[in-house]
Amino acid sequence: MEYAILGNSQLKISRIGFGCMSLNAGDETSKHIIETAIEKGINFFDTADLYDHGDNEIMLGKVLQQKRKDVIIATKVGNQWRKDGSGWDWNPTKQYILTSVEESLRRLNTDYIDLYQLHGGTIQDPIDETIEAFETLLKQGKIRYYGISSIRPNVISEYVRRSHIVSVMMQYSLLDRRPEETCFPLLKEHNIGVLVRGSLAKGLLVNKPATGYLNYKTSEVAAAAKAVQALTVQGREATQTALQFVLQQPAVTSSVVGIRTLEQLDEAVKTIGTAPLTDTELEKLRNSIPINRYEEHRN
Repeated sequence: MEYAILGNSQLKISRIGFGCMSLNAGDETSKHIIETAIEKGINFFDTADLYDHGDNEIMLGKVLQQKRKDVIIATKVGNQWRKDGSGWDWNPTKQYILTSVEESLRRLNTDYIDLYQLHGGTIQDPIDETIEAFETLLKQGKIRYYGISSIRPNVISEYVRRSHIVSVMMQYSLLDRRPEETCFPLLKEHNIGVLVRGSLAKGLLVNKPATGYLNYKTSEVAAAAKAVQALTVQGREATQTALQFVLQQPAVTSSVVGIRTLEQLDEAVKTIGTAPLTDTELEKLRNSIPINRYEEHRN
């Protein structure tokens, strides 16, 4: 496994991260998959208080209890479940964040959270109040660092300007190159690490039948998948090609892959050590479909 420092933090995280959202909190298999991931060198685990009404955090906390000093736990806050369980509402207020962290600490069975992330964000939020909450938690030692999970350029730029975030989690893949236009250069300039989700575009770049995705037509998605498949070489198949495309972006620290099976874990981890994409191969991928861009939430 390869590791990299996350932005301006001292967190040395695996370049393949483990996205826990897809795990079944009550399944013994999930425990085995997490333990196997650690054996394979993954040390970064990402969850959220939203997942399974908090049960995802409970499951992760139990599995990592004996390995706490060897792993880096990231969770998220900001989405508040309604009392009737019908859905959730956005709540980035200081009071809610300060209350929610206590619940996450309890569920994760830990005294501190390595990376606490705002799970979304809009330009209409009380951003200074939200930042104040995270800064308070830093001073209290309940979190080591904080970041945001957002794809909105205007929100990201405000947190870069006003806060001490060390990371931004955002969607990025061959089928979603929107961050390249403004977000990646800004974050790279300020040494803020990028945690990528959606590197495989819901599997459309690897093994799922082509269908429309974002602004792309089915035929365009098929063309991108074909370009990925065409770059298969010994030891590097479609999954590794799609992940290498993401990891070779200079702004990206880690690809946080949603893993549900041991097979998916093996495919993701195998990316490290496979042949990197050459400049020519990267260009072939980039030229396989027109680049997309953010049409909303711009500065």
